[in-house]
Amino acid sequence: MRNISFFLTTEQFLNGTKDVTRRFAWWTLKPGDLLQAVRKSQGRKKGEPIEKLGVIEIVSVRREPLYAITQEDCIREGFPHFTPDQFVAMLMQHAKCEHDTIVNRIEFMRIS
Repeated sequence: MRNISFFLTTEQFLNGTKDVTRRFAWWTLKPGDLLQAVRKSQGRKKGEPIEKLGVIEIVSVRREPLYAITQEDCIREGFPHFTPDQFVAMLMQHAKCEHDTIVNRIEFMRIS
């Protein structure tokens, strides 16, 4: 099972307030795929273990520009206090991307 990192949103994942994520990859995912959610998968120090958070099942995937995020999806991303513009600005700064960058909107369900 492939690992998917929730390094920036571990708390939201664990408390169940996150069931949507936007990624700049994972283009081949399809509904029904299972992934192992982990705290951090890349950039670990030598010998640092992978911390498993749970298993997720993919519900839906679609490509869209980053700016297309809605207020509802800000909430589902685990950022209920962010407006869509604030979310876009945060992700642009973190990922060093543009507001019209195509992202993969991934809806998932935690199954364990």
